[in-house]
Amino acid sequence: MKIETALFDYLQIKVVADTRPDDTAAQQTADFFRSILEQDHQLEALDVTQDDTMYHIKYTAAGKTKMRMYDRESVEVMLVAIEREPRYGQ
Repeated sequence: MKIETALFDYLQIKVVADTRPDDTAAQQTADFFRSILEQDHQLEALDVTQDDTMYHIKYTAAGKTKMRMYDRESVEVMLVAIEREPRYGQ
């Protein structure tokens, strides 16, 4: 899995997991994607912040600090879909 894809997938499910702390599946999936980032891509010190329009992921790779930004609307698509589905949105 490419690092860009892994970061985006992790961010999407992290947003769901943070919003739905009792959702065990979301928590486990977020942990899974974080392990991909840490083990497969050797990323460290993952830190996620957000502003009105973007999510920012700061991390260390090969001793260098890097940051990627993702459009907030794109990241939150999964959360919105889950919340709109009656059996999951409770």
